[in-house]
Amino acid sequence: MIFDYPEPRSQRTHGPSGYASYVSFRPWLRDEFTFRCVYCLKREMWGQVTCEFELDHFEPQSLAPDRKLDYFNLVYACRRCNSVKLDQPIDDPLSMLSSDIVAVLPDGALVSHAPDVNRLIQKIDLNSPILQRWRVMWMRIVDLAKERDSTLFRQLMEFPDELPNLGRLRPPSNSRQEGIEVSWYAKRQRGQLPEIY
Repeated sequence: MIFDYPEPRSQRTHGPSGYASYVSFRPWLRDEFTFRCVYCLKREMWGQVTCEFELDHFEPQSLAPDRKLDYFNLVYACRRCNSVKLDQPIDDPLSMLSSDIVAVLPDGALVSHAPDVNRLIQKIDLNSPILQRWRVMWMRIVDLAKERDSTLFRQLMEFPDELPNLGRLRPPSNSRQEGIEVSWYAKRQRGQLPEIY
């Protein structure tokens, strides 16, 4: 299903640090979050890539200025979710929004058995009627494309053409250098990139 949240992870794949600006983390975060918004799972391939995705400090800069350049405080988010969150502090959504904690119902609603995840869903307004309708629309579009137009289905579900080559980047330091070998670009180079995700 297109809105299945990722499998739970104990840690991030990448660990760059030392950049002078947090925007330098963009290629790392695109790869880390599989080219989708961490909150609503909107994919880059579903809209204009330019200016639709932002970098969000889940512990806001206003409350934790010392974490402004902390990779582990940054997530990849669509403009809508980032603008709704604003300066609300939340726990790390990467650990909270996983397949064992949250699911999407056929009516587009997010459900969870965890009270802290339900608070996050409420803070980001992920169950607003407009977002629920949006999810249902995309589920139906993808289902129809799968049934009737395999080319369109692949376009909707494939990885972006331009994957970041993290091996070419030179952050001042990287605590998880091994993550470069499991990046989506590296998988494509080895012929291991799935056709769709």
